[in-house]
Amino acid sequence: MSTEVSRRHVLAAGAALAGSAALIAGSEGTAGAATAPIGTGEEKSKVKPTIVLVHGGYADSSCWNATIQELQHKGYATVCGSNPLRGIPTDAPYIGSLLDSISGPVVLVAHSMGGTVITNAAAGKSNVKALVYIAAFVPDVGETQGELITKFPGSEVEPVSVPVPYTKADGTTGIDLYLSKDGQAAFAADISPADFRVLQATQRPFDADSFTFPTTAAAWKTIPSWGLVAGRDKAIPPACERWMYSRANARKVVEVPRSSHVVMISHPKIVTDLIVDAAKATS
Repeated sequence: MSTEVSRRHVLAAGAALAGSAALIAGSEGTAGAATAPIGTGEEKSKVKPTIVLVHGGYADSSCWNATIQELQHKGYATVCGSNPLRGIPTDAPYIGSLLDSISGPVVLVAHSMGGTVITNAAAGKSNVKALVYIAAFVPDVGETQGELITKFPGSEVEPVSVPVPYTKADGTTGIDLYLSKDGQAAFAADISPADFRVLQATQRPFDADSFTFPTTAAAWKTIPSWGLVAGRDKAIPPACERWMYSRANARKVVEVPRSSHVVMISHPKIVTDLIVDAAKATS
């Protein structure tokens, strides 16, 4: 082999190794950038909370998909709690156990009936630093969802709720409520008909008894809260949302004037901004 050929082989091998090293360093740098905070020393010492999202009735965890994408883009770890929708005695301990499984601070977010669940589940949980209510119930001790939803006029979901009997574990009969295919105007008027059909097909029904269980704890009395009002909500009347957030002394209330009840689907960026505001204020 000539000296020139050998020299070329050495140069080529060296270039390949250098390229590999650059790729490895680049990938490590990218991973570091995704997890390491940027800014002053004080900012670097802060730990971003995990965002836990809890859905309400007539929905499942997928209703948070657009919000999750926004939060993850901003570098927040996210967990969606699959709310059983059986009522406070079942739902609150279940979500409470999820909170216990998460190390580090948590910002707990809920939509609709999920608000009742987190109000009970977060009580006594020292890792929960903020509660964010998105067009959600915020009950006080002793109150039921049935009382709150009728406190102000404007809810239109009852006529589009379909009762379906089911057999409980103890053999008794319960009633599940499903959102009918005619329920878009009352529940999700500002999303496309195609998106509503998917939501309606993937919904988790809730036990009708969910409206009858009294709240046993009010976590918002000790944990700071934030609230979002859906201005054209025909599930929980906007006046009721404003009243509940005011009573809870919410640190910040955002109103989306043209939004239906499913604001996290139709306006995910606004929802995300409010959650991030709560995260930054409490971390």
